[in-house]
Amino acid sequence: MDRLRQRRGAATAHASQPAGAAAAQGPAPRFAASAVVALLGWALVAAAPSVPLPAFAQGQGAARPSAGSDGRVAIPAGAWRPFFPGKDEPLAVQVAAFRIDALPVTVAAYLAFVRAQPRWRKGLAPKLFADARYLSAWRDALDPGAEDPQAPVREVSWFAARAYCAWAGGRLPRLAEWERVAGASATHQDARADRAHQAQILAWYGRPASARPPRAGLTPRNVFGVGDLHGVVWEWVEDFATALVTGESRGDSALDRGLFCGAGSVGSADPRDYAAFMRFALRSSLRARDTTRALGFRCAADAAPAGAPRADAKDHVDAGGGAR
Repeated sequence: MDRLRQRRGAATAHASQPAGAAAAQGPAPRFAASAVVALLGWALVAAAPSVPLPAFAQGQGAARPSAGSDGRVAIPAGAWRPFFPGKDEPLAVQVAAFRIDALPVTVAAYLAFVRAQPRWRKGLAPKLFADARYLSAWRDALDPGAEDPQAPVREVSWFAARAYCAWAGGRLPRLAEWERVAGASATHQDARADRAHQAQILAWYGRPASARPPRAGLTPRNVFGVGDLHGVVWEWVEDFATALVTGESRGDSALDRGLFCGAGSVGSADPRDYAAFMRFALRSSLRARDTTRALGFRCAADAAPAGAPRADAKDHVDAGGGAR
């Protein structure tokens, strides 16, 4: 058991680096495999060659879609290729149209939430739904202290993130939705085959962790108009526990062996997508009550029916702290 805890600790510690209800703790993650994948991912980052900033990182490209009054951007329906497709699953799945926050939820926005929802304040959140590190950087329940109000909130559990999104008139993005948006560059909806784009993402992931994340909105937005998806904070998704299967069934054994031998990316849909490999390793190491200093979130919502008025959250707050 001690060795298992050590392995899980290595994978969870990875979440403190910059990037992103079932049972209270969710399905049991495959801790050892996660640690191996995380270590492999960091080795690949270290080996990645230095490349100049591509056009999208320099703010070039076509005009970006603007966010609506609720701060969310409309994402059209499209295909997404699962990183580890199951044995009998298609190589690509259709993702229905949806809306997603243009930026991560900020400290200011989360402060408005805990003011309105006392049960999620620091020191009051149920221990079953948030570990001891929940909002540990805040001075007290309603004082973020030295945290920048315009920076992404962190040290928030999956349960807390889910509660916030429901309060804000949305939900957490599903894994397929988040990955579809994260796979875009400034000019292409699917830029996973763009080596320069992937190298830049790995460079962002490989930077040393800072004490606090930068303000939201400082990184260039992609073709969808969504920003801060990489290298700012890691982000919760609704179905994070399905990022990797548990390895407990006979059907999962081949995938499990691939991860343990350090060659998991070879069996993936795109072995070159090391950044996705790292994200999946992190997600598989988490429990729903976990919090870390570099784990935040953003919200999403189903696409509104054509012609229907959009119901915005009354008390939702934008990155600058003002009411939307």
